[in-house]
Amino acid sequence: MTIWYTAIAILTTGLAFGCALHALLNVRDSSSALGWIAISLLVPILGPVLYVLFGINRIHTRARRLGLTEKHLPAVGQSPPLPDSVPPSLRQQARLTGSLQQWSLTERNEVQALRDGDRAYPAMLDAIAAARERVSLSSYIFNPDAVGRRFVDALADAADRGCDVRVLVDGVGEFYGWPHVSKLLRKRGVRAERFGPPSLIPPSLQLNLRNHRKILTVDGRVGFAGGMNISAGNVSTGDGSGHAIRDIHFRFEGPVTSQLDRAFFEDWELATGETPAAPLDPVTGAGNALCRAVTDGPGRDMFKLAAIFIGAVSLARRRITIVTPYFLPPRPLTGALVAAALRGVDVTVILPERNNQPLAHWASRNMLWELLSWGVKCYYQPGPFPHTKLFLVDHRYAVIGSANIDPRSLRLNFELGVEIYEPDLTERLSDHCDELRALSRPITLDELNDRSLPVQIRDSLAWLLTPYL
Repeated sequence: MTIWYTAIAILTTGLAFGCALHALLNVRDSSSALGWIAISLLVPILGPVLYVLFGINRIHTRARRLGLTEKHLPAVGQSPPLPDSVPPSLRQQARLTGSLQQWSLTERNEVQALRDGDRAYPAMLDAIAAARERVSLSSYIFNPDAVGRRFVDALADAADRGCDVRVLVDGVGEFYGWPHVSKLLRKRGVRAERFGPPSLIPPSLQLNLRNHRKILTVDGRVGFAGGMNISAGNVSTGDGSGHAIRDIHFRFEGPVTSQLDRAFFEDWELATGETPAAPLDPVTGAGNALCRAVTDGPGRDMFKLAAIFIGAVSLARRRITIVTPYFLPPRPLTGALVAAALRGVDVTVILPERNNQPLAHWASRNMLWELLSWGVKCYYQPGPFPHTKLFLVDHRYAVIGSANIDPRSLRLNFELGVEIYEPDLTERLSDHCDELRALSRPITLDELNDRSLPVQIRDSLAWLLTPYL
């Protein structure tokens, strides 16, 4: 028996140190790496098992095998040529983004902001109904409720007309609804795949590394992107109780839709291993917006959106407005926001009063004092739960998309942003933010300082989990 005990001890010790070494060499965030090293070394057997199941970025390994990690990363310091129509005041920002994402800034796009599912879903369904060649749809949550089944019907009708219809749902996000929408779609003849579904063989129970992107493109002509999932919660109930979730989605018409299409098919290739479909003929738009899609995700794509936010904050001259449901910014972004406020920029952050993710809400309360201390204005927005994600600078520049300002979006998930240079649209979005601020209540330092000791301890403990929220 002594020999067996010794062999087991050697095996478990070797496994613990092996997992700790793997985390040290491969986990990109220092806080997460330290956490996994501690768990692997201090929790016998269970710690290494948890790391193998939850801590290894298998998606990045698959992406590297398929050659996707280098596809749109420019050489250091290089960026695509800028259109002459980029205003001088925004050329630095455009160069910064181009240095991170080797997709050109496209001209002559038309962009429409669609508030809530009441406006967004009919526009999306109309686009699908008008499809003649191809429909590509990805969503983190695609619920099989009344709204979701309308989309299932529309997608199935498009497939029956002979369109190439593909739907990609996240393998974890799909569990928000039952029955799984991928099964409903397949029964109707629609090609539906899951991104990173949980599995036992090979072991993969990743709660991180999720595909959080929301993309719909139709015939390479019309595209939709933003943060809105497909769910009845985004639609007014009609009985006086209103919405459960408030959100804004965006409709694009013009050449940026081809970039949204490319982003979808890179995800499709990563999920299925299939070669992307041939690109459709480029579309010439009739709008005034300059737009560029930005992909962000684990691996070498990581930190793109965070770098874009930091650069935009650093270049801001008059006003910065951030609307997000979850706010746990990385330290460099926190520093940039404080520096902007100190040089006289009006910096405003609008958050939900009540959050559907209590841990993220508590952790955020533990760090807001730093922003408030240096002049950043923070507000709590009343319900229904606001899921809107907006990043606006100087009434002239906007970033919209699926990403929240938290570690999960900026480091762990696959996200999509679209930067927009269009004064009229950004002015309207700024007016919308002014409306939100008028409805919201300011968060004060006194409020945070007056929290009871148990609440402070709760918020601080939640804050320790920031790398995983």
